[in-house]
Amino acid sequence: MSQRNFVVRHPLLHPVVLFVVGGLVLGVVFFFADMPAQLAAVAYVVVGVVILLTSIDMVKALRAGQWGLDILAVVAMLATLAVEEYLAGLIIALMLTGGEALEDMAAGRASRELDSLINRRPTFANVLDTDGITVHRKNISDVEVGDMLVVRGNEVVPVDGLLMSQRASLDESSVTGEALPVTKYTGDEVISGTVNSTETLQLQATTTAQDSHYAKIVRLVEEAVESRAPMVRLADRYAVPFTVISLIVAGVAWWYSGDPVRFAEVLVVATPCPLLIGAPVSFMGGMSSAARANVIVKDGGTLERLAKVKSAAFDKTGTLTQGRPTVSRIEPVTGSVEETLRLAASAEQYSVHVFAEPIVAHARHENLELLAIDTAEEIATNGVEARTSAGDHVRVGKSSFIAEVAPAHEEFPLNAGESAVYVSKNTELVGIIVLADPLRHASTATLQWLTDHGVDQMVMVTGDMEDTAQAIAQEVGFGRAQVFSSMSPTDKVEVVQRMPAPTLMVGDGINDAPILATADVGIAMGARGATAASESADAVITSENIARLADVVHISKRTVSIALQSIWFGMAVSIGLMAIAAFGYLPATFGALLQEVVDIVAIVIALRALRLHRDIPSKRITSPRRATTPVRV
Repeated sequence: MSQRNFVVRHPLLHPVVLFVVGGLVLGVVFFFADMPAQLAAVAYVVVGVVILLTSIDMVKALRAGQWGLDILAVVAMLATLAVEEYLAGLIIALMLTGGEALEDMAAGRASRELDSLINRRPTFANVLDTDGITVHRKNISDVEVGDMLVVRGNEVVPVDGLLMSQRASLDESSVTGEALPVTKYTGDEVISGTVNSTETLQLQATTTAQDSHYAKIVRLVEEAVESRAPMVRLADRYAVPFTVISLIVAGVAWWYSGDPVRFAEVLVVATPCPLLIGAPVSFMGGMSSAARANVIVKDGGTLERLAKVKSAAFDKTGTLTQGRPTVSRIEPVTGSVEETLRLAASAEQYSVHVFAEPIVAHARHENLELLAIDTAEEIATNGVEARTSAGDHVRVGKSSFIAEVAPAHEEFPLNAGESAVYVSKNTELVGIIVLADPLRHASTATLQWLTDHGVDQMVMVTGDMEDTAQAIAQEVGFGRAQVFSSMSPTDKVEVVQRMPAPTLMVGDGINDAPILATADVGIAMGARGATAASESADAVITSENIARLADVVHISKRTVSIALQSIWFGMAVSIGLMAIAAFGYLPATFGALLQEVVDIVAIVIALRALRLHRDIPSKRITSPRRATTPVRV
C-alpha cells in the first residue's frame, strides 16, 4: 500500500498529524495542571515545526506564481505564540495539518471512480499457441497483433480484437456506459476493458496493449488524476483580498482595544480552510461524477470553463451522426458498379476517413479482388489520391476533389443522412458510392438541452458537401446559417475563433484534432475516435451516447456552484467570526475550535459533487426533439 493511500484511508495516522495531536494532548494536560512553562515549550516546538513546514510550502507556491491563504495561518500561529495563547496556536496547527489529511481523504474518495478505471487495467493475456491446444500466460505488453487470445469467464478483455468464437456476451458498462450485456458474434470487434461473461471466448488481437482502446482511456484518466484541482485558482482570486481584509480587521481591533491578544483572536478565525480544501475537493468530486457518466475529464479546469460555455460547434460524421456509415447503393456513371467499388476500395485502404472502412468491407463482402496500389496519399477533408500498378490515376472523395480532374459532372441528389463518395479514374467520373450514416437518436434533444441551458450559439462544421450537411442540419433543427460545409481543418478553426467565448467543440476524427485544441473546451466522441482527436481534447466521451455531452455540462455547472458555495460559506463564516472576535467576545482557543467545525462542514458541502451523476439529463433525454430556438452565427 502506498504512503498516499495509507494516509487517505487513515488520515489521523499522518506522521505530522500524529506529532501535532500529541503536542495538543500534552498542551491540554499542562494547561489544566497549571504548568505554563511546559505548555509554552510544547507550543513553541510543535507550532514552530508546523510554521516551518507551512512556510516552506508557501514559498514554493509563491515561486510557482500561486498566492495562497497559508500566510494567514502562519501569522495567526506567530501571533498566538507572541501573546501566549498556546492552546489556540496548537489547535490552528492541528487545523492545518489535519485539514490537509482530510483533504487527501476527501480527494481520495472523490477520485475513486477515476482510480478504479486505472486499477482495472489488465496486466496479462492468455495466448493460444500455434498448435491450437496449449494456452500460456503472456505479459500484456508482449501481446502482438495477430495473437490468438483466450479470455476466460469474468476476465477483462486485454486488447482490442476480432471475436473468433461463435458468440460472446460482454459487459461494456465501464467503457461505453451500456448497462446491459452486449452480444457479439464471430468477426465482431471486441474492445479492451470490457468484461467477459461466464463462457470462455477466443479473439484475435488487432492492437497492441499500448494502442488498445482501454489503454487510451487509462492514459486520459491518469492525466485527470494527476492534474491540479483547478478551483484552487478560483479560490486564489479571493485569497489576496481576503488576506488584506483579515489583516486590516485584526490590526484595527488591536489598535482600537489596545490589546495585542485581540489581533491573535481575529486571525485565529481568519484561516478559511474551506477555500483551501472545499473547492479542490468539489472539483475532484465533479470529475469523479463525470467519469461515472462515461466522460473522462482530463483536468478540473475543463469543468470550470465548460460551465460558462456560450457557443458550441459540432462535427457531423461520428458526432451528430452515428459514425457507422454503410454502403446503401452504388450509382455507376462511365463505369460499372463493380468497377466503381473496386477502384474505391483499393484506394480507401490507405485512408483513415470514417467512410473508408465500410467501402472496403463492402468490397470484401462482394468478394472483389482489389487492385495493386503503387502510391497513395490522403488529402485532408478531400479524399484519397492513388496510382495503380497499371498506371491509372484514381481519386476517391468529395465532388469538388473529383472535379479537379473530371469536371463534367453535377452534385448527386441525396436523402437525409446520406453522403456521396465520388470515384474517378484518370479524367473520367466512374461512379458514385452513396453511404447512409443516420443521426444519433439523442442528437436533437441534446442540442435543444444545450440551448435551454445557456449555449446561445451552435453551428455545424463539417468537411462534407453542402447538400449532405444541410440534410442532417434539417433533422437537428439547425438553420442554413448555422451550417459550415466543405470545411478544411483551418477553416473550422477560423469559424470557432469567430464565435463568442467560451467556445465548445465536439468532434471525433483526426481532422477534428486542431479545432478541438483551439476551442476553449474540446470534447471528443472517443468510443471509436481517433487518437489524435482524443489527445487534443479536454474531455472524452467514452460511450456512443451523445446525451453524455448534456450530462458533463450539467455536472460542470453544478460542480462550480458547489465549489462556490464552499468558498462563500467559508468566507462568510470567517468574516462573521472575525467581527465577533474583534469586539473581544470570542477567545482564541474557542475560536480555533469553531474553525475546525467550519472545516468539516465545508468538506461535507464539497463532497456533494460526488452525487452529481445520479441526476443527469441523459436520463430524461429519451427521444429526439426538434430545436425551436433559432441560433444566429
